[in-house]
Amino acid sequence: MNSQTFGTIHPGTRIGHVHLKVADLQRALDFYCGVLGFSLTQKYGNEAAFISAGGYHHHIGLNTWESLGGSPPAPGTTGLFHTAVLYPTRPALADALRRVVAAGITLDGASDHGVSEALYLRDPDQNGVELYWDRPENLWPKTSQGELAMFTRRLDLDSLLQEPPLSPEP
Repeated sequence: MNSQTFGTIHPGTRIGHVHLKVADLQRALDFYCGVLGFSLTQKYGNEAAFISAGGYHHHIGLNTWESLGGSPPAPGTTGLFHTAVLYPTRPALADALRRVVAAGITLDGASDHGVSEALYLRDPDQNGVELYWDRPENLWPKTSQGELAMFTRRLDLDSLLQEPPLSPEP
């Protein structure tokens, strides 16, 4: 069966949320809410929590149902590579970088992909996390034939940190 057997997915389709198995729920909440700034929308005892940005029911589910006290998957195994969090603007991504730096979290990498700028790090359970913003589509790099020409270059973090701080929410 090839990828065209059933046709393409509806273009309005989006990924709505992700659920992560974590070893320690509070530790995960400290990272996702305390450092990244997500809001807790609902908690089920000490076993699960749902967090979001902007009042959505949840973007990320965190649970210990199968992983309480567990270890991260070993390198070389299959599973989730990373969860990507899309920020609406470059200043919002800069705010995320400031939060990560202030929390003493080490970046795994930082890349300019032409279409986006991205920060890569790990949550306390060693799940990969990508924090990124998309450039406007009219600025995406294209070949002379008009095809997308993404690349990976080192992101200038000093330039990103020159973005103005976000205004406090009312």
